[in-house]
Amino acid sequence: MTDQLFVTKRNGSKEALNLDKLHKVVTWAAQGLNNVSVSQVEMKSHIQFYDGIKTEDIHETIIRSAADLISEETPDYQYLAARLSIFHLRKKAYGQFEPPHLYEHVVNLCEAGKYDTHLLADYSREEFAQMNDFIEHGRDLNFSYAAVKQLEGKYLVQNRVTGDIYESPQFLYVLVAACLFAKYPKDQRMDYVQRFYDAVSKFKISLPTPIMSGVRTPTRQFSSCVLIECGDSLDSINATSSAIVKYVSQRAGIGVNAGNIRALGSPIRGGEAFHTGCIPFYKHFQTAVKSCSQGGVRGGAATLFFPLWHLEVESLVVLKNNRGVDDNRVRHLDYGVQFNRLMYQRLIKNQNITLFSPSDVPGLYDAFFNDQSEFEALYVKYEADSSIRKKSIKATELFGLFAQERASTGRIYLQNVDHCNTHSPFDAKVAPIKQSNLCLEIALPTKPLLDINDEDAEIALCTLSAFNLGAIKELSELEELSELAVRALDCLLDYQDYPVPAARNSSLNRRTLGIGVINFAYYLAKNGVRYSDGSANSLTHKTFEAIQYYLLKASCELAQEKGPCPKFSETTYAQGILPIDTYKKDVDKICDQALELDWEALRASIKAHGLRNSTLSALMPSETSSQISNATNGIEPPRGFVSVKASKDGILRQVVPEYERLKDQYELLWSIPNNQGYLELVAIMQKFVDQAISANTNYDPAKFPSGKVPMQQLLKDLLLAYKLGVKTLYYHNTRDGAEDPQKEKKQVIAEEDDCAGGACKI
Repeated sequence: MTDQLFVTKRNGSKEALNLDKLHKVVTWAAQGLNNVSVSQVEMKSHIQFYDGIKTEDIHETIIRSAADLISEETPDYQYLAARLSIFHLRKKAYGQFEPPHLYEHVVNLCEAGKYDTHLLADYSREEFAQMNDFIEHGRDLNFSYAAVKQLEGKYLVQNRVTGDIYESPQFLYVLVAACLFAKYPKDQRMDYVQRFYDAVSKFKISLPTPIMSGVRTPTRQFSSCVLIECGDSLDSINATSSAIVKYVSQRAGIGVNAGNIRALGSPIRGGEAFHTGCIPFYKHFQTAVKSCSQGGVRGGAATLFFPLWHLEVESLVVLKNNRGVDDNRVRHLDYGVQFNRLMYQRLIKNQNITLFSPSDVPGLYDAFFNDQSEFEALYVKYEADSSIRKKSIKATELFGLFAQERASTGRIYLQNVDHCNTHSPFDAKVAPIKQSNLCLEIALPTKPLLDINDEDAEIALCTLSAFNLGAIKELSELEELSELAVRALDCLLDYQDYPVPAARNSSLNRRTLGIGVINFAYYLAKNGVRYSDGSANSLTHKTFEAIQYYLLKASCELAQEKGPCPKFSETTYAQGILPIDTYKKDVDKICDQALELDWEALRASIKAHGLRNSTLSALMPSETSSQISNATNGIEPPRGFVSVKASKDGILRQVVPEYERLKDQYELLWSIPNNQGYLELVAIMQKFVDQAISANTNYDPAKFPSGKVPMQQLLKDLLLAYKLGVKTLYYHNTRDGAEDPQKEKKQVIAEEDDCAGGACKI
C-alpha cells in the first residue's frame, strides 16, 4: 500500500510519495561503490515511512538505513550514506543540489551576518569568479559518513538553535583559504588560495576545529591551545582565572601552570596568617573552566600543572580520583605532574624525594626549568638546611602514587620539564618552558599574569594543523605542503583577535605554530611496517626528518620576505642549534638511520635569515578532524577496524582506510604486546619535533599473570620514555576486561575523548 502514502513537502503542501525519485537518488549515491545494495537500503527505509511523513524525514531515514549497514564486510556503505547526506545537506542549505555561484553565496551570507564582511572588501567580484571556477564541488562526494556528520555538527556555518545550515564543505575550504591569504599581494594571492584550497579539500592538509568552524565568520580566535602561567599572588591568581574564562568562551583548550602557588600552612603577610594552600585555588580555576560552555555543547576543559617535589603533591596527585569528598578533590580538571632527571635518579637509586613549598626555597622553582645543574645544587642545599620546612618520602612510594593515580583515572599526565628545555627551540635561560597544554603536545614559554591587562606577561597560544600521511605518495610532496601550511597559519596570527594583551604579546613576538600528522597507522599499514617490532623505525625517521626540515625551510623563506619573528633571538635556532643537535642520543641505539637532507645548508640559511616562526611542529591527538579526512587519528594505533563514535547525532561508524586491502597489515592497539615499540617510535619522532607529542601508554591487564598490570611495568615504561627523550605522556589507557566480545574489533570513542574540551581537535 506504499503507493497510497503522501509526503509533506518543505512548503507544507502534500503530494504522493514518489519511490522512483528516491530510487534515482540512492542509485546515484551508489555509483562506483563495492558491495552496496540499493534495494537493501530502500527496504530498510520503506518500512519506516508513514502517511504524511516530511520529505526531510524521508531523506534522514534513507541516510540512517545506509549508515546502519556500515561494517568491516561492507565498508563502502560509509560513502553511500555520506553521499546521501551531502545531497540532503545541500537541499537544506540551497533548496537544490547544485550550489550557487560563490559570489552570490558570499554576498547573501555577509548580509545575513554569517560571514565576515572583509571577504567582500578584500576580494573583487572577478576574483570570486576565479575561485568559483576552481572549486570542485564533486569533492564533497569523497567524504565518509562520519566526516559529513562531523561537518554538520561542528564545522559548517549554521544556526545551532534552528539547525539551519548555510553552506556546503567546498565553500568552507575555499573561504578559509581566501580569508587567510587576503592580505597577500594581489598578483600572488589567488595562486596561494587555489593551492591551499586543493591541499585541504584533497585531505592532504588537515585543519583544526577552531579554523574550520571559525575562519570566514565574524569570530576571530582560532588558536587551539592556550597556556596560562599563574604566579604566587592573589592578583596573579585572579588574572589567571579571568584569562581562563575569556579563552574557554572562545573554544580554546587551556593549560594552567599553578605549580608556583605556595603550600598549605605557608606564612603570608609576614606571618599574619597561614596560607590555605593550592586546593582552594585549583577549585577556583575549575569553576572558571566550567563557567562557559563551548558552542553550547559542554563546558571547557583544562590541564593543570605542578612539580613532583611540591610539598602538597600527595594531596594534589589524587585530586581527580573518586575516593575522598568534594572538599579534598577537584575532579573536573586534568593534571600534569612535572618530573626531571633528579627525580628519576632518586627512583633508580631507591632514595628519597624531598618535598618543598616553592615559596620556601628561593630560586628552586625557576631552576627546575632553566638549569638542571643549578636545580640539583639548590635542591641538595635545601635538603640539608634544617630551618626549611620539608617532607621526605621514598621515591618508589611517590612514583608509585603517581603511577597508581595515572592508571586509575587515565588522566594524570606527565611532563619531563628538562627534556622540554634541553631539546627545545627556546633558550631556557631567557624563555624557559614551564608547562604544557590541555593535550600535552605544546611546549612554549609563558610568563605569569599580574593582572588581566598585563602586557609584559605571556599567554602562549599555538595554532595547529596537520599533514595527512595517508594522502602523501612521496616525501618530497611535503615541501609544497609545508610552504602552504606555514604561510596560511602565519597569516592567521595576524588575522585573529587577542582577547588578552599577554596573548597578543606572545603570539606576535614568537609566532608559534604546531603542525603535526594524522593517519600514521594507515601510513604504517600501507608501507607494510608495524608499531611493535622496530620495522617502522627507519620509515618514521625519514618521514619526520622530512617534515621538520621542510617546515623549517618554509619558515626561513618566509623570514626572508617578511622578517624573522621579533623574539627570534630568544630561540636556540638563532644560535645555529637545530633539533638534530639536542635530542637524546639513546635514540641512536634504536634507530641509526643517517640524515638524508641537507641540514648544514639549512642551518646556514637560518643563521643568515632567521625564522618567521619560533616553533613549527607538535603532534596532537586530532580525534575529530582526522575523521573529516577519513583518516586514523594522530599517531595512534586504531582499537578496531571499525571505530564507533558516540555523538549527538547518534552512533557514527567509520572503517579504517583501505580496510579490505590492508586488514592484515594494520596492527590494532590491543594486539600490540607492550608499550616499548610505540614509545621508541615516539622518541624517533621527538628527535625532530620541536614541541612535544600527545603520546599515550596502553595496558591490557589480561596480558599479565595476575590479571593486573604490575607497578614495576608502569615504572619501567616511565623510565624508558625518559631515557629516550620523550617530553610528555598523555592518556593512560587500560583495556576494559568487561568488553563485549562481539565488539572486540570495534573502537568506541566518546566525544569527550577529543582533547576533552573541544580544543585540540585538529
